[in-house]
Amino acid sequence: MSAVQAPLEKKPVKFSNLLLGAGLNMFEVTTLGQPLEVVKTTMAANRQHGMAGAISTIWSRGGIFGFYQGLIPWAWIEASTKGAVLLFVASEAEYYAKSFGASNFVGGITGGMVGGLAQAYATMGFCTCMKTVEITKHKVAAQGIKPPGTMETFMAIYRAEGIRGINKGVNAVAVRQVTNWGSRFGLSRVAETQIRKFTGKEGGEKLSVVEKITASALGGGLSAWNQPIEVVRVEMQSKTVDPNRPKNMGVGSAFRYIYSQNGIKGLYRGVTPRIGLGVWQTVCMVALGDIAKDAVEKLTGEAVTAKH
Repeated sequence: MSAVQAPLEKKPVKFSNLLLGAGLNMFEVTTLGQPLEVVKTTMAANRQHGMAGAISTIWSRGGIFGFYQGLIPWAWIEASTKGAVLLFVASEAEYYAKSFGASNFVGGITGGMVGGLAQAYATMGFCTCMKTVEITKHKVAAQGIKPPGTMETFMAIYRAEGIRGINKGVNAVAVRQVTNWGSRFGLSRVAETQIRKFTGKEGGEKLSVVEKITASALGGGLSAWNQPIEVVRVEMQSKTVDPNRPKNMGVGSAFRYIYSQNGIKGLYRGVTPRIGLGVWQTVCMVALGDIAKDAVEKLTGEAVTAKH
């Protein structure tokens, strides 16, 4: 007699899960996340500089505060909403993928990729665009002109170019999110399998915090292979002035422009802080996940079911 297969159930999206995701994302971006993001973006926008040159440029823009440009409100809006968008959409996509016969692994990757796509178009497009504008508009200040404030910049772009202007580079963000989520999920799973073999935990025993961090950090670090699309995204959103730069830049023309100016090396500018960012996000989600989970459960009175 064949075993009765458990009916497919859609995972509920709980308030406690959303609160946990938003809280961890907010902590990650407000601590080391935004400084690493600023270094990565500065290196991608000014490809003639190395890491030391980028840090020196950022420091000259206001000391320690230079590393937090674009944090308020854009990085906070992105951090507090992207988890919610991902959880809602990934849950639906995973359910439908499994209903068409996908395995847990394929369902998980499908959910992550579709969720990443939704993140890009719902909130990350305009948030990454405005963060990049904030980080790259310092050239105006270097000319002795007082740069406009955050909302002033936002409204000026909106009046001149409309929704398309504030979502510049959103297609590149979408490609990055989809490839990032797919490869991060798959590579983390491969790393976890190898760690289980090495430690003799192939029977599904619980991994230690260090083992979890190692698996996720390897997945996050190795998924930086798609750095060229991140450099293309920064170039499309950048306020850098260059007469050779194509007007109305698309993903293809931005890629060709960067390659013609800086070659393959230019397309991987900023990959080191990006790997650092992936590792820091992992440390926050895994190492602080259990502490944050307990705090959220006490606050909301409901069990958190999200994995971290």
